[in-house]
Amino acid sequence: MSFDHSISRRSVFKGAGGLAVASALGAGAALGATTPAHAAGLDVVEHQTYGRMEYYKVSTPSIAWKPRVNVLLPDGYDSGRRYPVLYLLHGGAQNFMKFDKEDDIRGLTAGRDLIVVMPDGGIAGWYCNPVTANLGPRNWETFHIEELIPWVDATFRTFPEQAGRAVSGFSMGGFGALKYIAKYSDKFASVSAHSGPANLRTTSKDILNGIPISDVIVRWANFTSAAFELLGGTVYGIPWRQDLITADNPIENIESYRDKRIFLVAGTDRLKPLWEDITKLAEKSLLNVLNEDTVLNTQREFAEKLDSAGITYERFEESGGHLVRPERLQQDVDGVVAHLRKAE
Repeated sequence: MSFDHSISRRSVFKGAGGLAVASALGAGAALGATTPAHAAGLDVVEHQTYGRMEYYKVSTPSIAWKPRVNVLLPDGYDSGRRYPVLYLLHGGAQNFMKFDKEDDIRGLTAGRDLIVVMPDGGIAGWYCNPVTANLGPRNWETFHIEELIPWVDATFRTFPEQAGRAVSGFSMGGFGALKYIAKYSDKFASVSAHSGPANLRTTSKDILNGIPISDVIVRWANFTSAAFELLGGTVYGIPWRQDLITADNPIENIESYRDKRIFLVAGTDRLKPLWEDITKLAEKSLLNVLNEDTVLNTQREFAEKLDSAGITYERFEESGGHLVRPERLQQDVDGVVAHLRKAE
């Protein structure tokens, strides 16, 4: 499905009540799937409706290009009730369409009283404000936390409070979800990481020679952001900004997770060094270079810290590699609905 066509004034109001919507927009009100002309620093430049899915392209000073957001509304949204919100974050080399295109998020949320917000997060943005960016601003953290959340609350019938929000993600997005709790614990009541790393400073073995490498997620974040997102800029700087790493690192901010619902999933498949199985080289993609055994190790390290602090969580280790497991995503969605404030 392509979203690259322009929208007419008529289609902006389509399915939303025509004149009543136009009146509401003119008054700056937030009703249904209508869109305030300007809210929280965001300007909507494109809007389309596809069944339960509302697609937006927005302009923001935080991002040099115009990021996109899919907002999946629950069945019967027009009933006038308010709903909890799940922010669902994609992985590296993906975009806002990931969970709709690949993971059947419409089917997984059918009949559930939940709004799901799926924003762009950059090819390798790491849900951060980078230290350096050579292609204009790429401040994904500011976009999501300071602009998108208030915009969602101004545009849709939500509960604008901690008890009404959850954040979840896959891979880089799983890290983003954990990181947003570490730094903005008061904004979310639930966090989930599907194959998402939980310790930036973990040590892993080089897949070429088996030599241990420290701070492997920091290195990977800096490398991928420089190569694919920031034209040589980096998320954590060179030399590294240790203060930023500490602030972002889930395992160094354990108390931020107290009294939260925590849901962790990782695969148990271990990639052999390339000299042992050269056929694996052809199978590798950008998402799988950071192999799942490293992610698994970080989640085990994180779980040990949670145990030591007496913080409860759900955690699953399953066969397979770096991917979203549909049954666990369904379990996660249902757990979010059960944990957050109920629609009313």
